[in-house]
Amino acid sequence: MTTLPFDEQIVVVTGGARGLGAAITRAFLREGARVVVNYHSSREAADALGAEFPDSVAPIEADVRDRAAVESLFAAAGKHFGSPVTTVVNNALVDFAFNGDARSKADEITYDELAAQFSGSVQGALNTIQAARPAMAEAGFGRIINIGTNLFQNPVVPYHDYTAAKAALLSLTRTFADDLGPSGITVNMVSGGLLRTTDASAATPKEVFDAIGAATPLRAVTTPEQLADATLFFASPWGRGVTGQNLIVDGGLVKG
Repeated sequence: MTTLPFDEQIVVVTGGARGLGAAITRAFLREGARVVVNYHSSREAADALGAEFPDSVAPIEADVRDRAAVESLFAAAGKHFGSPVTTVVNNALVDFAFNGDARSKADEITYDELAAQFSGSVQGALNTIQAARPAMAEAGFGRIINIGTNLFQNPVVPYHDYTAAKAALLSLTRTFADDLGPSGITVNMVSGGLLRTTDASAATPKEVFDAIGAATPLRAVTTPEQLADATLFFASPWGRGVTGQNLIVDGGLVKG
């Protein structure tokens, strides 16, 4: 299978300007990749990354739920760097705060709440993968990395909408891996637990962080940087024989 070193990769990170997305952006930049920092509402943070890495970062706005906007994103990325996108990290998260006390419980959650998360996690990933696929197939190389969660193995908090959407994204990861594999495109997932700390997890009470940290073999809550580093494996030459997999990065809290 064709491989590309990081310094020949052009990476789109959706929601790449803040929190986990920014950590993923910085991880790829550290390895020499050029990164398209996709954002929807975080222009200031995206522009700051562009100013910090003017030769390696292209901040480009697009709502991943909008197929036309995603097509424009990939066209602009190719034009900016003079070469098509090779790698996509589907990280964008739509309007979600990790605070179990504030989330809808089983007797009150609506399908609209589930649909909102499906539109971000599943529709968004579908749009980016389909936009990226033609150039990847032509090159015989592509890397798709979806960001998941350990909550569908260990649903300890009532994030029903978020967890259902990420479970569907895992299914999409595995079926697309089989469909796109003959074209040299791998599709994998990296699933974190609670991260300490991102914008989305800032609403989580300290006691929850401490309890989860104490329950892990590493006795610490995973950081965004630790999860970001794990995404690099699937994009690296060392991950060339791996597709359709879900790597859990949560300090050993959840097994398998």
